[in-house]
Amino acid sequence: MPLLRCRTGLRARLLLADGIAVEGCGFGATTTRVGEVVFTTAMTGYPESLTDPSYRGQILVETHPMMGNYGVPRKSRLYHGILLDYESDHIQVEGFVVAELPKPNHYASAMSLHEWLRSEGVPGIYRVDTRFLVKRIREHGVVMGIISVYNEDEEPPSWDELARKLVSSKTYDERVFALEVSPREPITHKPEGRVRARVAMLDCGVKYGILRRLLERGIEVTRYPCTTPAWQLLEGYDAVVLSNGPGNPALLRDQARVAAEVATSGKPVLAICLGMQLLALGLGARAYKLPYGHRGVNKPVVELDTGRCMVSTHNHGYAIDWDSLDDAGLVPWFRQPDDGTLEGVRTRDGLVIATQFHPEAGPGPWDSTWVFDLFLRLIEKTRTR
Repeated sequence: MPLLRCRTGLRARLLLADGIAVEGCGFGATTTRVGEVVFTTAMTGYPESLTDPSYRGQILVETHPMMGNYGVPRKSRLYHGILLDYESDHIQVEGFVVAELPKPNHYASAMSLHEWLRSEGVPGIYRVDTRFLVKRIREHGVVMGIISVYNEDEEPPSWDELARKLVSSKTYDERVFALEVSPREPITHKPEGRVRARVAMLDCGVKYGILRRLLERGIEVTRYPCTTPAWQLLEGYDAVVLSNGPGNPALLRDQARVAAEVATSGKPVLAICLGMQLLALGLGARAYKLPYGHRGVNKPVVELDTGRCMVSTHNHGYAIDWDSLDDAGLVPWFRQPDDGTLEGVRTRDGLVIATQFHPEAGPGPWDSTWVFDLFLRLIEKTRTR
């Protein structure tokens, strides 16, 4: 690449398991990582996307051509004691792929995207044809890949060397990522002001946005490790939240059993993304992997009872089979009109509600944040019985 000039002084290589090899400029850390290559259609919100625990184990490709133009926000901005501009304390993706990497220009920026990834040991590649990569994934499905960043005055890693490392690595579907992002001990978050309800959360990798939406409604949240038994989530709490998180839901059999136990306890339950999958699997439904998933902040969902359409945030690679709901005692709640994917379910008594999309946004529109209001009403209704 004699004509390729990289202002970072770094080069990068990206190799997909199907043999596609891409070279470009590097940014972030000089290291090599393996992950499932996926894409998002979000135009903004890269700090939230990169720190979303649901992206653990994945190399993220951005469809929007420019990333990093407003830099990286300071971590001093808090909301109810939770980081405002991030979805966890650190970057979760294995690598970041963008077309262009402009210099940041924003009053609230603390550092550049390049500096941030470098400080957290995450590799990135830019000056590549992301449109080609996205079209490839859409046509052939998600694929494992390996990304390597190196100094431009060094010998690059050979394609054979990268291929050997990629082949010897576990695939995305084989790793239990939820154990990597779940807290080791219970963590309690108290709202500012009067506590209206207390809920326990089975935390398989919760986004901070979910915590913010609960706290702003006066709900105290205690996050438990994803290995917690059902009785501990139910004892002394008004309701249970089953959080989002990364990975293959079929590997989380114990968590699915816990989800089923809390769903049949008589207490309100809110399940989001992976939480919905665990709930459905635990009750007897079936899950399957989508060809390239739903990832973005501009995805429509339709509420089946009312016909209302909302724009929502998505980040899921698996979905629940519509035809398996009857045996699980669940009824459809939302669908995605573009491809018909099931995007929400609930029990017939309405005490258990679940969305495959993210009603808290972070990033994205707030069209569906009313789901948290509904959850609070369910809690207050059950307490008056």
